[in-house]
Amino acid sequence: MKAVVMAGGEGSRLRPLTIRRPKPMVPIVGKPVMEHILNLLKRHGITEVVITVQYLASNIEDYFGNGSQLGMRITYSREDVPLGTAGSVKNAEDQLTEPFLVISGDALTDYDLTELIKYHNEKKSLATLLLAHVPNPLEYGVIITNEDGHITQFLEKPSWGEVFSDTINTGIYVLDPKIFSYFEKDKQFDFSQELFPMMLKQGDPIYGYVVPEGYWCDVGNLSEYMRANADMLQRNVQLDIPARHIGNNIWCEEGVEIDEDAQLYGPVYLGRDCKVRAGAIIHGPSMIGSYSIVDERAQVDRSIVWNNSYIGDRAELRGAIVGSSTNIKSKAVMFEGSVIGDNSIIQDGAIIQPNVKIWPDKEVEAGAVVNTSIIWGSQGRRSLFSRYGVTGLVNVDLTPEFATKLGAVYGGILPKGAVVCLNRDTHRTSRMIKRGINAGLPSAGVNVHDINQVPLPVARYYIRTTESAGGVHVSMSPVDRRVVEIKIFDQNGLDINKTTERKIENLYFREDFRRVYLDEIGAIDVLSTTDVVGHYLEGFNRVVDYDVVRKRKFQLVVDYAHGSTNEMMARIFNDLGCEVIVLNSGGEETTTARTPDELNKDMQRLATISSALNTDMGIRIDPSGERISVVDDRGRILDGMKILSVMTSLFLRRHRNGIVAAPVTAPSALQHIAKRYDGTIQYTKVLPHALMTAAGREGVVLVGDGSGQFAFPELHPAFDGLLAIAKLLELLASFDMRLSEVVDDLPAYYMSSARVTCPWEHKGKVMRILSEQYRERRSKPIDGIKIDLGKEWVLILPDADSPFFHIFAESVSSEQAQALAEKYARVVSGLQQ
Repeated sequence: MKAVVMAGGEGSRLRPLTIRRPKPMVPIVGKPVMEHILNLLKRHGITEVVITVQYLASNIEDYFGNGSQLGMRITYSREDVPLGTAGSVKNAEDQLTEPFLVISGDALTDYDLTELIKYHNEKKSLATLLLAHVPNPLEYGVIITNEDGHITQFLEKPSWGEVFSDTINTGIYVLDPKIFSYFEKDKQFDFSQELFPMMLKQGDPIYGYVVPEGYWCDVGNLSEYMRANADMLQRNVQLDIPARHIGNNIWCEEGVEIDEDAQLYGPVYLGRDCKVRAGAIIHGPSMIGSYSIVDERAQVDRSIVWNNSYIGDRAELRGAIVGSSTNIKSKAVMFEGSVIGDNSIIQDGAIIQPNVKIWPDKEVEAGAVVNTSIIWGSQGRRSLFSRYGVTGLVNVDLTPEFATKLGAVYGGILPKGAVVCLNRDTHRTSRMIKRGINAGLPSAGVNVHDINQVPLPVARYYIRTTESAGGVHVSMSPVDRRVVEIKIFDQNGLDINKTTERKIENLYFREDFRRVYLDEIGAIDVLSTTDVVGHYLEGFNRVVDYDVVRKRKFQLVVDYAHGSTNEMMARIFNDLGCEVIVLNSGGEETTTARTPDELNKDMQRLATISSALNTDMGIRIDPSGERISVVDDRGRILDGMKILSVMTSLFLRRHRNGIVAAPVTAPSALQHIAKRYDGTIQYTKVLPHALMTAAGREGVVLVGDGSGQFAFPELHPAFDGLLAIAKLLELLASFDMRLSEVVDDLPAYYMSSARVTCPWEHKGKVMRILSEQYRERRSKPIDGIKIDLGKEWVLILPDADSPFFHIFAESVSSEQAQALAEKYARVVSGLQQ
């Protein structure tokens, strides 16, 4: 016997899940619901199938093909316009010359079709309907039969007053080809509403087979879809789950990785190559699709996640559905009944309230609370650039395809034939993204000089001192192992300015980038790392007094943080005559990021070792080579502002009347230090580009950002941790001082900070009101609003990338600084009302 599988439904009540797929293609435990139906047919010996298709027909045709992979023979019958259930089947009339079975492709069932066919043959019926008893028949067609099974009455979707039976039509039929004589081709016609009542009226043999047991669910709306998945996982449906049972009601396909610290409470289905990270908790019944990731400490409770999606750290899904290729970022929460369409992004900390539907290709901004469905419009990425360049989750936000497109766009704003230097850190992810950019740049007619993986200060210097038009550096985030950073530089080796960022963003989002002819495609040259490093050291050696440092014979403990600086710095320390104990020197392809807690432990370890060995100091160089962290000779860990104060004191002692550039967040202690040496503190915005730009101003001898990054105008205006170490040693040796002496000589300061959530749309209002309220006490505007309170000050700074305000406060004690920060955090919160 042949079967006709009806698969033309749009599934409007399943939206947004069915915007990009027909209803029969929604997955239930890893397979489209229609694949479960086809497997059921095969189980009962039916291998020849005609599938009627209409809405997004190619999705079905491409997935199932000719059926050979299922061991079946499948053909298709297309409707140009909806023809109803009977009309669509009549389209395939020429293929149905013997009795055939009709079944819906969007209902889940395990009924015994063999018994249905046997019953049909015994009754010599023209039409046999498979009937079932249900608790609530109101949404279905009610059928009444006599003792012989002959149907005596049809009632379509009755009210309770009309219900005389709980026996309903399941939409599964065995039909004789003679039924096609009852209606014309290419006319809309329905089985249950027109054909069967017509046959009954004419007295033709039409029977109902009441199935004694089994499962049936019309996957007609979102709650039924959730129920069907749950029933499959709870083994209420006698169909195969396409995965291996590993115990405790957990089913896994091939390649699944479950961290030993993850907690899974079945029933749970995990698709192919799915990953569940440490601390994640999944409560069943839940389905996680293939190639999806449930990140650290995320919680998934009674939810469905489709393929290629990402559930961020500490995100929560509570009875929610997440479509394909969708990103639920850190700390986002989705409540019961919420549904996110394909290719959407729910940013950090966003809350999706119960029963909210998000249509495909939407983005919900960080911290937003969404209580109504989002159907129209697409925000897309708010911007490409953050303060750290182009950043995003590896293979989620930043993919090889994205990198290639970004390379083509960047190349398109440069002259044809220009040279761009490409560099990366040691991580293999950075290599992948860099190669994507490497492919995009030549397509725009730009030549590439691949300088491999040199420390970032070396790359910046090389760009500045050669004829390069710019550069790109790819690295992993120093604080989040899931995030990759792409920095784009101008011809001076500095981060590109806001104007250039906007130009790249506009071209990227418009997809308006240059493609050149074959003979204009750029060349790719791989340069010698030895030559690039040697070029940098020529300049480095001109500005460092090696002789004075050698005489001091410093003893150091140095943590290279598995970065790319170890070989260079080993050579430099040797030339400086330093005795060095080395930690974490090997370049690491898989782990370079450190969480704040891990970094704190690293520094504690560095301090312990440095003190135990009685060395002059301990130094940590971050993997990029731009930032340093320092422990003094008494084992004290110096925070970023403290080391900025140390460097300011040493540089102004050497360069009296000099200028030190620092961010507006820096403590007033810098002013007191500058006053000692007739120097000047020049405040800048906090963004790296603003600080490095300040290095080019006349009279500036040092730039520091307050987090361990320093720029030295005598060599180049970019942050340079390698030179920072050499200069710190040189100045201590010159003044014959120990680092602890400089620290003890610094003016005392006490600072505190806080962060306040604020929706994007309220930021402007908050800034306006603050500006008006504190007009008399405002310092000269540089970045944010700085309120001068005599011996205290507060800086209220809107975050450029996220819906937050940062509060910085300085006072005469730690307690008062903290109280001040908390007070103004409450002020900012109150102004949002």
